[in-house]
Amino acid sequence: MAKKTIHDLELSGKRVLVRVDFNVPLEEKDGEMVITDDTRIRMTLPTIQALMEKGARIILCSHLGRPKGQRDPKQSLKPVAAALGALIGKTVGFAESCVGAETKAAAEALQNGEVLLLENVRFEAGEEKNDAELAKQFAELAEVFVNDAFGSAHRAHSSTAGVASYLPAVSGLLMEKELAYLHDELENPARPFVVILGGAKVSDKIEVINRLLEKADTIIIGGGMAYTFRKLVQGITLGKSLYKPEWEPIAQAALDKAKARGVNLLIPVDALITDSFDFDTKQLGVTRYTGVNEDIPEGWEGVDIGPESVKLFAEAVAGAKTVIWNGPMGVFEIKEAAKGTFDIAEVVAANSGATTIIGGGDSVKAVKKAKLADKMTFISTGGGASLELLEGKVLPGVAVLLDK
Repeated sequence: MAKKTIHDLELSGKRVLVRVDFNVPLEEKDGEMVITDDTRIRMTLPTIQALMEKGARIILCSHLGRPKGQRDPKQSLKPVAAALGALIGKTVGFAESCVGAETKAAAEALQNGEVLLLENVRFEAGEEKNDAELAKQFAELAEVFVNDAFGSAHRAHSSTAGVASYLPAVSGLLMEKELAYLHDELENPARPFVVILGGAKVSDKIEVINRLLEKADTIIIGGGMAYTFRKLVQGITLGKSLYKPEWEPIAQAALDKAKARGVNLLIPVDALITDSFDFDTKQLGVTRYTGVNEDIPEGWEGVDIGPESVKLFAEAVAGAKTVIWNGPMGVFEIKEAAKGTFDIAEVVAANSGATTIIGGGDSVKAVKKAKLADKMTFISTGGGASLELLEGKVLPGVAVLLDK
């Protein structure tokens, strides 16, 4: 997916509007909003620093939270300006609005290498509607548009797609890397190519499963969606485990397709089960592991894969040359149900000879929680965007970028 990047344009002295993903977690402390995780800010630094070195006049815009077109001081990007300034060792200006006369004046006053951060674009009601007038106002701030917000690229909003109707649009360095690993790398992966898919519902991942069944050598199914497959393949009872009858035809179609294409589709053979489960309080009742292909009793539910499943999956991962993982193996947010997910994270991390890609969302949280993020080849910043790209969908924020 060869898109032009910031390296393909002469940007010295030009005002460059950069859509970034500064949707960072904030917490109120002593009356002030404090950033609790600056990962998303750090991920944009290569693009921002490259633009500074090129002598561009940099205008950053982002959303934060879901203010729904209303100004909310608790969802202001102002704390990000200070945090970014500390990271790049330079004062970052802040515009109290993302559009308007004062913001335009601030943008036009920028000198080469200077950085201005705009207020939350979702304070504008037209942003999520991809309002053409708002997109035009964004475009009036700059001469070039750069999209480096992969996590928002699946949304056709004014600041991700609409603005590109009025300005030449290219990719930032983070966007370039995301497309390289989640698209280009998987077009012709080194083999064996192993896919690990987890999460709750079969229906949420079926498009990804269908798409990757055309490419993968092995697909490993874990998480809540695995129970439907287990019922079909192993004939076990599921107790209260996550399952709906309408998911059976979807899972059966995937099993049939895997068989027809010669893809090794692996499902769990055992589970950690509990007699009570409260996600809100992060509490489990009595827990135990089932035996291999053992029924889950009435009143009990599966919350993680068991040790025999880990062994089965580990063997496939150990021999892989390309691994992509999207979705946890169980309810990893609860300590007692996190072992299966963390064990798989360790198995993936241990395969130093493979290209290992963590495809966004909860998988990223799990890998970071396991303190194994630095052992992976690439960690995606996109949740929904990662899934849609893996499904083969066209992302609006990518489609608008100039081709090489």
